[in-house]
This record gives sequence, structure tokens and C-alpha cells, in this order.
Amino acid sequence: MGTACEVVVMRAALVATEKLPVPPIRAGAIQTYIDGVLPYLAAHHRVTVFSITDPDLPPRDKGKGFEVVRLPADHFAEQVAHELAAGAFDVIHLFNRPAWVETIHRAAPRAPIVLSVHNEMFDPNKLAPGAAERCLDLCERVLTVSRFIAEGIAGRYPAARPKLQVVYSGADPEAYVPCWHPRAAEIRRRVARRLGFPPEDPVILCVSRLSPKKGQHVLIRAMDAILPGHPAARLVLVGSRWYGRTEWDDYGRSLQRLAAGYGGHVLLTGFVPLAEIPPYYTSSDVFVCASQWNEPLARVHYEAMAAGLPIVTTRRGGNAEVVDGMGNGWVVDDYRDPLAMGHHIAHLLENRELALSLGRQGRALAEQRFNWRRVAGDLLAVYAGLRGA
Repeated sequence: MGTACEVVVMRAALVATEKLPVPPIRAGAIQTYIDGVLPYLAAHHRVTVFSITDPDLPPRDKGKGFEVVRLPADHFAEQVAHELAAGAFDVIHLFNRPAWVETIHRAAPRAPIVLSVHNEMFDPNKLAPGAAERCLDLCERVLTVSRFIAEGIAGRYPAARPKLQVVYSGADPEAYVPCWHPRAAEIRRRVARRLGFPPEDPVILCVSRLSPKKGQHVLIRAMDAILPGHPAARLVLVGSRWYGRTEWDDYGRSLQRLAAGYGGHVLLTGFVPLAEIPPYYTSSDVFVCASQWNEPLARVHYEAMAAGLPIVTTRRGGNAEVVDGMGNGWVVDDYRDPLAMGHHIAHLLENRELALSLGRQGRALAEQRFNWRRVAGDLLAVYAGLRGA
């Protein structure tokens, strides 16, 4: 990409998925990721983001060094390919849709393709082996959000290993106020007043879609191990069935019934817009990710770190990669056992100095490593190393 004194400006296309818009006004991990790195990428290159339309967003947005082009969700990949064919891009960065690689390559055969994989998209039930091999052959680099995802791909397609690179995600530490900040007490009072309990009550936070695989039912039952020693403890579950609005399906209603058995000690907020979530972190004492499935690596871990919260997570998928040995929390091996989860949480509520130490370490990790500047730096290095760049 040139010498230290020479900067080669590239035209980069970032292709989001067809599920949610950029910026992440309806939430979404991939949309949040793109929005987080965009200012840093646009400081070096001319960036075009392709996203879906949304009634609350214009068809096109422009900022310093970037443009966002929004297309209807129906036949989104084909519409993006049409735009790319006329665009003369130097790199195409596709997010989490390996099945689109062939279509994009046909439209822009000269542009190197970087694929970011945020889920187990190369599972044979999602992508047939032949299509997967063609996709991997056409990609210059395959970036994954965790070692777990990278090893899953390499295990099925060993020839792809040289192209694989783990790029951990991040959060914006400036968007989160840790509990030791002078503003934290007032934020906590406001949130507690809104939720209807005293601000001094211990708060356990979970931010996630409501789904059996996310484990909220296990976390609610963990209160049986927490409340005897901490009778004022509150569990706050932030999230809904899907992104963008509050919806209650059978699982959500089952959580409401389960929560009712704990009086006001378990609260379900429903959907909360992304911009309004940081105060919930500031107002909490422990963060829990109760995943029951092989989570690729839930981005809420980075948010909890940025907020200076100690983390309790499960040894599922890639979650433990940013907690195990990091000094920022604990990993639960018996992830299906509410008592095991509850004992970990209760220990942090009982040992406030330990909890604060873990939280401070998490905050330091977010400031030094798990932030958008570092993520974007990794991406810029990948772009610079592409063939012909």
C-alpha cells in the first residue's frame, strides 16, 4: 500500500446483510460493526457502504470520505452486484454472506473480495460444500470474529487456512460511563427510577435477543442461588425476540411467567434502541452472557468491558476467548446449571472489590484492544496487503 510517506487511497465497498440497516437504528451486530469502523476507514479510503432501505433513513447518505447506498431488501445481493459492476472498486468487503461471493465476483471480477464471517455460515446445512469451496477460492481473505469460527471453517476446508484471520470486534469506550465515573451515580438513579427500584439495589444485567439459545431461562432460575444472600438483587433483561421492536413470542411469554415468580426481582425491558443501552450498563454491577448454544462470540462482551463491568459468560463457542485468562470475568462451564451460574454471580456481588478489579481490567482491555480504532486498523492492514493494492 506504499511507503510510510505514501498513502494509496482505495475505493472500498462494504456490503452489509439484507436483514437490518446501517447505521444500526434497529440494532444488529454486523450493522454496529460497520458503523463503528466506518469513520476510521473513511479517513484513509473512499468507502461506499451498501445497506438495505429503512423508512427512517434516506436512500443515500454522504459523510466525510464515505457514502451509504440503501437498496431494497428483496434481491439485495443482485442489486448490490449491479452497483458494484459500475463502481470500479479496489476492494469489496462482504459481511457474513458467503453465498453471495460468486454473484459479486461475476459483477466485479477484478476486485479482490474480503469476507467477514460472524456466524457458522460454512455449516453444510447453510452452504453446500461445493459452493463453499468456490467461495473460499474466490476470496482473498476470510476474516472471522473468533478462533471458534475460524477453526470451524478450517476443519471443514483445510485449504482455506492460509486465508483465515481472526479479527476480534470491539466497542466505543467513549459511549460507556463506568461505575467509578463521577456521572455514574446520577445515571444509576435515573435508570433505577425508570425501572422502579432503589438505586442501591444490586443489578445483574443481560443484553440479548430473547431466545432459548441465549439462555435467559437459565439466568432467571439462577436467582434462586442469588436472592438468599442478596435479597435486594435485581436481574434486568434487555432485549426482545427480534431487533427493532418489542415482540413477545412463546419463549418471551414463558420468560414473563417465570419472572413473575420472583416478584419485582426480574425485569424484562423489551427492545431498547442501541443508543439508549449504555446507561443500563452504567447502572449495573455484573454483566452476564448466558448463551446455551455455540455462540460465535457475542459482541455484548465488548460492551460490558467498555462499561467496566465484570463478566460472567458461558463456555460456548467463542465467548470464552475474550474472558478466559483476561482478568475481566469468569467463564461458567456448567452453562445449563442455574445454580452454577448463580454462584458465580453471587460471589461477585459479595466481593465488590474483586468485581471492581475485574471491571477495571475489562475497561482497560476495551481502551487498549477491543475498540473500533483497533478493529479498523486490522481491516486497513488487510486491505493494504491485498494483491495489487
